[in-house]
Amino acid sequence: MNARNGRLMICAGFLAISLVACGLSTAHAQATSSETVSGPNDTQIQADVTKILDNKRFKDVKSGVQNGIVTLTGTVDLYSDKEDADKKASHRKNVKGVENMIEVAGPTVEDVQLRNKLGEKLAYDRVGYGTTAFNAFTIGVQNGAVTLGGTAYGPVDKASALALVASYPGVKDVIDNIEVAPTSPMDDRIRMAEFRTVYGAPQLNRYALDPAKPIRITVVNGNVTLSGVVDSEGDREVANIRANQVSGVFKVINNLQVAGSAPNK
Repeated sequence: MNARNGRLMICAGFLAISLVACGLSTAHAQATSSETVSGPNDTQIQADVTKILDNKRFKDVKSGVQNGIVTLTGTVDLYSDKEDADKKASHRKNVKGVENMIEVAGPTVEDVQLRNKLGEKLAYDRVGYGTTAFNAFTIGVQNGAVTLGGTAYGPVDKASALALVASYPGVKDVIDNIEVAPTSPMDDRIRMAEFRTVYGAPQLNRYALDPAKPIRITVVNGNVTLSGVVDSEGDREVANIRANQVSGVFKVINNLQVAGSAPNK
């Protein structure tokens, strides 16, 4: 090997080492940059979520964060706690989403018993606000999962019903199928007129005494639906006749049930 070739090989080797070193430095810089963009955010989110869930209600809840997505696992006693944990985590800075895998591990209540208890609670919900008779909710329960349907007078009435059910022991899930009656001055006038006319009948005014047993009156775009349970077929017919006497009503649907009879098909 002559001196010139030796110098060329040494230079080539030095260049190769320099390129490798440069490549390692670039990769390290990229990794450091990536860690700065996502790592600290996830670390901070994890710290924020851990802090916000530092409550005995969430003592069995664990959280993990990856690329801004928070995953919640573990157990809580009430479905409302599961919902609350989700909301608290969702509102943390830089959170892109929440995967809520928390299980409700509270008491197990037989479906029929749970439905009856929830029906009693909902019957008295919002008593004193003047809207009880205008809310007509349906309740279905399967393996602790509660489906709420029907019509609410307003958003507040709907939210109140959902919150009541979510915080009741034994409820494992809540499916919201409640519709809110649209805001309408005409419907409001019809509601009040229906209330006075139906309950104004001497045969029916006793149904206004117990908030749990009113004749429910829902009004949507001038269409009136009567629901609830009455004591006799005579009461059912009188309510139907009275409801049809109110001016401005397009149609009356009489879904009133007579106590002890089979539900209408």
